[in-house]
Amino acid sequence: MSYPKALEGTPKIIFFTDFDGTITLQDTNDFITDNLGFGVERRRQLNKDCLDGVSTFRDTFREMLDSIKAPYSQCIELLKKNIRLDPHFKDFYLWAKSTGIPVIILSSGMRPIIRTLLSQLLGPEADEIDILCNEMVDRPGMNREEPGGWTIQYHDDSGFGHDKSLTIRPYREHFEKNLNEKRPTLLYAGDGVSDLSAARETDLLFAKKGKDLVAYCEREGVPFTLFEDWSSILQKTKEIYEGESSIKDLANDGLNEAQQ
Repeated sequence: MSYPKALEGTPKIIFFTDFDGTITLQDTNDFITDNLGFGVERRRQLNKDCLDGVSTFRDTFREMLDSIKAPYSQCIELLKKNIRLDPHFKDFYLWAKSTGIPVIILSSGMRPIIRTLLSQLLGPEADEIDILCNEMVDRPGMNREEPGGWTIQYHDDSGFGHDKSLTIRPYREHFEKNLNEKRPTLLYAGDGVSDLSAARETDLLFAKKGKDLVAYCEREGVPFTLFEDWSSILQKTKEIYEGESSIKDLANDGLNEAQQ
């Protein structure tokens, strides 16, 4: 449940998260581009162009997906055989659910792929998770079971295609206007270039070790805390929930480690 329903029950924390490469061990869009599209080298260059501000995520992502000529059924079967869930995400989600913490997926991926994989990897619990993402549509005059018969329909008109900050910002603005209400702590977890728009929007950013989001945060001086898997996210979120750790200390962890 996203804004404003996520505020019902006055949660202590609202947790936003990327999907590809964050909840999953592999990025689904990178995987099908590398295996069914123009390959690893070109894809990595486009990711670098986006990280360096040479191109928008919207344009580079469309170029990646347009290089894939396989029908949707072939793509999804390849992903179902190869994509794995972070082994600790389910533990995190069940704990968050038990404490009334909404978990909201903000993705630059496409709904049919995310829903199919999440249901396979997480089971019935997946149906309760709110997902805000891009859509998949048939190309004009074609259908997605034809080679190259599908394409992406972006969530918004931004340079990201899905500007995740636009989803997070209403929560902050709500409490700026309603100072008498107790504000929940806003957390975000991500790994790559699609997460740049969300990097400054929450109270604490979890950035995956060794990935593009960490490089961006180090370069731009954006506070973050590193994670390798969801066991550390679970531990630190519990500490925040129970008042054992401060956001300020955790937010400086990543930059302090990078400077050592």
